[in-house]
Formats: sequence, C-alpha cells, structure tokens
Amino acid sequence: MQHEEQLDATDQAVGEARRDVVVVGGGASGLAAARAAARRGLAVSVLERGPHAGGNLRTHRDGAWQVEVGPNTLVMKPPLHTLLDELGLLDEAQPANPDARRRYIAFHGRPVALPTHVLKAPANPLIGLRGSWSVLREPFRAGPPRDEESLADFVVRRLGRHVLDHLVDPFVSGVYAGDPARLSAQAAMPRLVALEREYGSLVRGGLRRLRQSRREPPALPREWRGQLVSFPAGLQRLAERLAEDIADQPGASVQCGCEVVAVGREADGWLVETAAGQRIRTRELVLAVPAPTAAALLAPLDAALAAPLEEIAYPPVNAVSVGFRRADVDHPLDGFGMLIPGVERRRTLGALFSSTLFPGRAPSDHVLLTAFLGGRRQPEAAAGDDAEQVAQVVADLGDLLGIHAEPVWQCVSRWPQAIPQYERGHLARIAALDAALEAHPGLSLLGNWRDGIAVGDCLENGRRLGERLAETPDRR
Repeated sequence: MQHEEQLDATDQAVGEARRDVVVVGGGASGLAAARAAARRGLAVSVLERGPHAGGNLRTHRDGAWQVEVGPNTLVMKPPLHTLLDELGLLDEAQPANPDARRRYIAFHGRPVALPTHVLKAPANPLIGLRGSWSVLREPFRAGPPRDEESLADFVVRRLGRHVLDHLVDPFVSGVYAGDPARLSAQAAMPRLVALEREYGSLVRGGLRRLRQSRREPPALPREWRGQLVSFPAGLQRLAERLAEDIADQPGASVQCGCEVVAVGREADGWLVETAAGQRIRTRELVLAVPAPTAAALLAPLDAALAAPLEEIAYPPVNAVSVGFRRADVDHPLDGFGMLIPGVERRRTLGALFSSTLFPGRAPSDHVLLTAFLGGRRQPEAAAGDDAEQVAQVVADLGDLLGIHAEPVWQCVSRWPQAIPQYERGHLARIAALDAALEAHPGLSLLGNWRDGIAVGDCLENGRRLGERLAETPDRR
C-alpha cells in the first residue's frame, strides 16, 4: 500500500489535491470503478467513510467462528472469474459445499427441499399438482405484457397464486428482503419479464434459452460453472485485494476513515470537501454510495438529482448469526439454507446454513446459522436489542430445524438501511435521474440501487464505468 500512504500524507499536508477521478465510496462498486480507471493510467482517489474498504463486504472472526456481516457468497460468472484471476485470487476461491445446491423452504411448519428434477415437482408439496398445473398452463395464458406491474401481479398472472406464495415470495425475501406486491417486475426481475416479451411465455422462453445455451461454447471451465464461492478468510478478502491493487497503481490511493461532506461544480471539474478539511479537485466525480447518501450530497447542487434518489426505499435488516452444538440441532442442515414465506406468519425471513456452505465457519462439532430479521414488510422486526433478536430467531427456527438448546455463540449485525428496493416506478426514477445527470458532465452515480443488487453486478457495473472514464476526453 505504498502509493496510498505517500499520496494520503501529501494530501493531508497541503490540504488540497487534484485528481483525474475521485470515487466517493469504497464498496464493491466504487472499488471496481477505481481499479479499472487506475489500471488505465488515471490518477484516482477512493474516499471511504468507514474504517475499512469494502462497504458491506465485511467478515467477522471470533476464535473459530467466522461470519459475513454482509453478503455471504459470490456467484461465479465469466466477469468474476476474470477479476479473481487478475487479482491472483482464483487459487484462493472456495467453492461451496455441493449440498448447497439443495434449497429448503418452510411449508406448513416444516422445511421442504425444492425438487431436484421437473418430474418430481408434482409430488413435492411446494409445487404439487396445483403448481404443476399452473406451470403447464402458462404457455397458453393470453394477455399482452404490461408497461409496469408489481412482481406479485406478474407472477399471479403468469403462474398463479400458489407459485407466488410458496416459491416467489420467499425468494424475494431472500434476495431483496422485499415485498413482491411493491417490487417492480420490470426492474427487479428484468430477465424474467424479457422472456414474456420475447417469447410470449416464461416456460417457452426458458426452454428456448436453455437450448441456445447448450449450443454455445462454455464461458467458464467446468469446475466453476454455476458455483457459489467465497474465500477461507471470507469475502472481505476480495475487498482487501481490490484496495491493494488500486493502491499499487501509480498515482492511485484508497483513503479510509474519510467522510465527504460536500461536492460542488467548478469550471474545470468538481470539488470534493471532506470532514477533515481536505479539498480535492477532480475531472471526474463518482458517487458510489447508497442512494440516501448520494441524495444528501447532491441536494444543494440540484434537486432534480436528489429527488429520485430520495424515493428509493431501504428497509432495515439484521443478520443474526447463532452457533449451536451439532447435537442440539436435529436437522441435517444439508443445504444452502431455508427461506420462510410470508404465509408462514413468522418474523424471520430465512436462514443460511453457514457452516454447511463453507468449512472453517464454526468449531468442530458445532453448526452456524445466519438468519435475517426486518425487511420491507416487517421493518419493526429489526428493532430490539441483541438478546431479543436472537430469541426471535431461535423461536422462529426452533421447530423448523429441531433446535433444542440455546445458542453457544451469537453475533448480530445491523443494517439500518440494508437493501435498496426496486419498487414500482423505479425505472422511471432512474430515467429521471439520468436525464438530470445530462446537465452535470463529469458526474457519475453508481451503486446497488441501480442495475442489480448482487455483488457480481456491482463489480461488473463498476468495471464498465471505470473503463468509460478512462476513455472520456479531458473536459477541462
């Protein structure tokens, strides 16, 4: 991190600096954008308010217990494979336990695994004859695609209420901690909607796409296709390597513990002011921060920029990790985890079987679960002290997983503003924001509140932005 130390010391001494690019926010999006720009020769500074780079990519270790504070896995796709290879992390990448392919959903008070083959669907309680009949009828359902509708309306229209309640609803809870009656189908599930628009049917489109993919050359080595991955030291390892790689580029730095309090337009670029009194002038300014943070910084500059960002909802979510003696949990925990649909009337949204996913997450003869409370429909469930949060999780999971003792270890991670909700009107909000940005050359906005909430989406969107910035003519 030699370049980081030299540049930070100089900047603090003179109180003012000039950069090609300043990235506010050192999460996955910001780090990926900064790395791409720095590797193409731009002088880049990342300013991160927190004590560590990575944003919500954080890993907590307590003795033999290891938990993720934020995301728990990465999905291996070609862009991620390339990134890990470039960072020298491919050999460290840790594929998930093959058992992780099994997914459980709570159904009438018991965990039921999703069927592993389409022919087993009618006999599976989660789908059954009713759900299977809805799927079989789906290609023959008429009705033109709509400009925008809720995800709930879309699924009921195409697949019926049973599929919504027992399959889509828990999936939405697991990914967004959201409410399918509020989420926009077009914004939250664009690929699903595209199947209807292109083929007139989800089933017909899915089968067509599957046949096409089988004819295409594989984009990944066989051992990585469809894999969920992490690292022995957790996902924070990826954030650390991204920050190290940025700081290794000449003229680039990552500065943590640096809060940006104001941004402003100047004739030759942008001015960034920090709480420590630094003033940094830059040709390109990237705000890679949550929507509410970006709105607060941009409101004094242009209300048209701030307004769409202020409308994006961020419900609170707590990650409640609880460790038990293996003998005190009856369920084999032979899967990725268990989701809990809203119709089950429990507060816990679901739980990951963390010690099953990857080795080294719990002591020998112990198991680790990571459960989630809060979300869009029950934000009040995230209130209460740690003891109350743990008690709620144990009460909700106890009968489902056969837990018959108190946890021997616990850790509660709180996210007051957790996952941005792509609710109805989201695409219009993003369009209004992009239109307002036209009046502010040199300003880019980036984050998981647009173009995908997954870590992989953030990394790829950041990379693309960083490359575009390196190709942008100097506006000065």
